[in-house]
Amino acid sequence: MGLGIDNRHRIAKRAAQEIENGMIVNLGIGIPSLIPNYVPSAIAVMFHAENGIVGIGPSPLEGQEDENACNAAGYPITTLSGSSYCDSAIAFGMIRKGYVDMTILGALEVSEQGDLANWIVPGKRVPGMGGAMELAQKVKKVVVLMNHTNKNGEPKLVKTCSLPLTAKRCVDLIITDRAVLKIEKNHLLLIEVMSPYTVEDVLQATDATVELSDSIKIIP
Repeated sequence: MGLGIDNRHRIAKRAAQEIENGMIVNLGIGIPSLIPNYVPSAIAVMFHAENGIVGIGPSPLEGQEDENACNAAGYPITTLSGSSYCDSAIAFGMIRKGYVDMTILGALEVSEQGDLANWIVPGKRVPGMGGAMELAQKVKKVVVLMNHTNKNGEPKLVKTCSLPLTAKRCVDLIITDRAVLKIEKNHLLLIEVMSPYTVEDVLQATDATVELSDSIKIIP
């Protein structure tokens, strides 16, 4: 089963809690693009997109979209005071030089070592890897947002990725519709569980080594 609308926003809201004042944060397509709607007004953050925007704001209201303002996926955006535009070469230069503090991406699989596979399923046509390779290797912190299992109910958190990798040992934090896990010393550390799921539900849906935090938080 895919993520419902409520789960997508729930994940985005939790991901917004990782953002600290003064950060430059790159947002991938899909669920990450919802995050600007959940950042507190007291947090000053500049959201970065590979198509050449720094300073993305919340999604525009219906009827107030600007056809010339969109994110890397082509969806309409608003911009904040102090935002700027550049070409893609400059946008990627920021990534490759390490000026982006955090990237928040979707994924197809993540291994217990933090390997990331998020760009292709063999035999299926896709537009390409985009900026994921550079982001995964050069950004200071990599956060992954995804469904805990695929459409067939199979785990997406695995011992070893079976899909082509985007980058090795790059993921720091994973937020799914069931849980929040850190990558620590080649294993997953379960730190939060999304209600109504239980720790047992998370473990049964995970094909990877998982250790339990001493104090697991339940997200209502």
